[in-house]
Amino acid sequence: MPPSLRADIYQYVKDKYQTEPEYLWLRFPHYAVLRHADNKKWYGIIMDISREKLGLNGKTRVEVLNIKVGSPFLADMLVEREGYFRGYHISRGNWVSILLDGTVPLEEIYQFIDESFIVTASRTKKIRVRPPKEWLIPANPKYYDIEHAFDAAEEIDWKQGAGIQAGDIVFMYVAAPVSAILYQCKVTKTDIPFEYQDENLKISALMKIKLMRRFPADTFTFDVLKNEYGILAVRGPRGVPNRLSAALLRGNIQKHEG
Repeated sequence: MPPSLRADIYQYVKDKYQTEPEYLWLRFPHYAVLRHADNKKWYGIIMDISREKLGLNGKTRVEVLNIKVGSPFLADMLVEREGYFRGYHISRGNWVSILLDGTVPLEEIYQFIDESFIVTASRTKKIRVRPPKEWLIPANPKYYDIEHAFDAAEEIDWKQGAGIQAGDIVFMYVAAPVSAILYQCKVTKTDIPFEYQDENLKISALMKIKLMRRFPADTFTFDVLKNEYGILAVRGPRGVPNRLSAALLRGNIQKHEG
């Protein structure tokens, strides 16, 4: 077989995820499984197989790494590229086989190992290791003077939404009569115990959010969100569509000085 990247991958997953390869089959002594310690799910398997099983010319053997990606769309894109194939041995779902002969750069392989690790992780671990996320969250000026909340402090406490974690970005949509996104904030702390309930509001935990940017009230209005980005309501925390995210990050903004 041609030179393999197997040893480099073993070192990478040992250093980053404390994973040791497992050899599970007597018939296939070179097949190595990489799996999570908690839920025991595989996030990778290295195999040596015949080139013809991948649709390649020749009968010599090559090594491949099977990984799982987060969407069928990404899997479809990858298998159009050199060195990527539909998952051999695990063909269901979004599994992809990557040649380990140098066709695919090692750093690129590491990125897809990380992707597969997150995709196959337990819910608890997935929350802990997922990359930062952007959220659109509502604020009602009838119940809280949000327009002046950052006048005295650049960091405030706010009701924590499900799924939001430290490091995430929140864009705050202020309801009528403002009806526009006014602030971009970074979540600095979550899971702060707090119990409150009245006829309009129930809070079971707080998060701290730090002001990053202010938006003019006439820029990302409700009409703009509805007509240009298909957002018909902001009643609770929701993810930010990619097009809106790009517009917010390049929009007409006033950077917070402080």
